[in-house]
Amino acid sequence: MFMRIDHVAIACHDLEEKIALFERIFELTVVAREINEEQGVKEAMLHVVDGDGGGSYIQLLEPLSPDTPVGKFLAKRGEGVHHVAFGVPDVTEAMGEIGGRGVRLLDEKPRHGSMGSSIAFLHPKDVGGMLTELVQARPTDQGHNH
Repeated sequence: MFMRIDHVAIACHDLEEKIALFERIFELTVVAREINEEQGVKEAMLHVVDGDGGGSYIQLLEPLSPDTPVGKFLAKRGEGVHHVAFGVPDVTEAMGEIGGRGVRLLDEKPRHGSMGSSIAFLHPKDVGGMLTELVQARPTDQGHNH
């Protein structure tokens, strides 16, 4: 079902400061920036590696305001890992399979994600306390699988 770890998302107070840190320490490069009003975040995707199943990234998230999900996360837990996203060939199919195993889905249908992907989140309490995202990459990004 999983083709790769698509990204590890890190919540931060200052996106530019964290981008500079990850560029300096890990020599990563920003390949995309977006403001996602629906999720209330300003984000940057830093490329880690490409594999047969597609790319892997570090996603840095800065909340647009304190009352957004990431804003509330920062107030409660501070900066750090927010969620882990797994690349899947078909997000709708993966939602059905995982939902059929008793895992609650936070999304009823896939929604827009970073870099033109389709995404859905799983309830953290049903997957060991980790907010988990399923990501179907934009068709041009799916490597050798299609």
